[in-house]
Amino acid sequence: MVATIGTLFVLLILIGIAVYLFIEWQYRQRPGNDLELTAQEWKLGTYEPNHYAISLDTVFTNRTRTLEIFISDVTVEHQLLSSGKLDGITVKTEIIPQHDDFPARADNYWFAYIVKLGKATKAQLNIDITGPDLSQLKSLWVQVHYTTYGPEGRIPKTGHFVFPLKFPKPEAATNWRENSVAHVLPVPTHLLTNLDSTVEIVKHYVKPCAQPGDIVTIGETPVAIMQGRLRHPNTVKPGWLAKRLCYYFMPTSSLATACGMQTLIDVSGSWQVAIAFVAGAIAKIFGKPGMFYQLAGEQARLIDDVTGTLPPFDQFIVLGPEHSQRLVDQIFQETGLQAAIVDVNDLKAVKILAATANTDQQLLTQALIDNPAGNADEQTPVVLIRPKRSAA
Repeated sequence: MVATIGTLFVLLILIGIAVYLFIEWQYRQRPGNDLELTAQEWKLGTYEPNHYAISLDTVFTNRTRTLEIFISDVTVEHQLLSSGKLDGITVKTEIIPQHDDFPARADNYWFAYIVKLGKATKAQLNIDITGPDLSQLKSLWVQVHYTTYGPEGRIPKTGHFVFPLKFPKPEAATNWRENSVAHVLPVPTHLLTNLDSTVEIVKHYVKPCAQPGDIVTIGETPVAIMQGRLRHPNTVKPGWLAKRLCYYFMPTSSLATACGMQTLIDVSGSWQVAIAFVAGAIAKIFGKPGMFYQLAGEQARLIDDVTGTLPPFDQFIVLGPEHSQRLVDQIFQETGLQAAIVDVNDLKAVKILAATANTDQQLLTQALIDNPAGNADEQTPVVLIRPKRSAA
């Protein structure tokens, strides 16, 4: 009798554990407050010495298929970046809901709104910048804070949008340099942001300087930024594994912080990173360093932690670009220029992530070995290479 009761008790415990694990597994599969703010099109409607007017069309998308998500409030914060002081310069912002079923309020109050499952709603962000002289302004960083309300409770989120405010002329690139294999031209651009398109940047800034046979190269970090592959550390939640592994990396590594490491884990998966760490540690004991980066996934070498690029993106973790081969092929199709996405630094290290067919990668490496684009604030993320054998 006692044995039967004991067996029943153990059985009930096992059933309880199984139910708990099942509920936990189901919870982890559910998206929660999966509502995302993205940009569509932006316009610089007024660009005068003392007045800039910007408008941006945004979309709030409920990415769940079974849950309704509320947007309970929306506020806007801004930060001007300039080469001079900001005395006398004012910035006014407003975000106007453009729901299909409810008109916006005249007092600019954002009323709580339900975004139904799989649906989206729009809003227009308007920005007015005025001042006696706006010529020293470089960019505007806008943070749209919105609160989602749903299965996970009230979750604050932020959409980040960076607007360039200084634009070099496309024909301004004249600083040709020469090395043993090619003539090289660093091409100045405006601050490339998550509102830009890589192909359109090549058309606008590079085509006026290019000739048949030239090769255009673009840094991997600017490409990733234009693809929106960046995360603010506030949105990264380091887990147990990230908090512990990050201590084993050199202080200069982008994986030496819990948020940087967690970003890699989010991309590659905890098991892959953990196995790569153990295998890398064993390989290092036997004199084979670098194994971790080979096993942890491509992004292990490409992630840039905060301070890794120009302001205001120095506040973000930037991943490596995606679909790189598809992108260079698209550049070739739409511009006729051979193209490559590259990772170059001042230590004479050149890595080619993707290149169009029949591109001489050895020539690219030699042409870029001195890092003509620079890693500071040169703002020349695009480099045009004219091989000497094809020069007129």
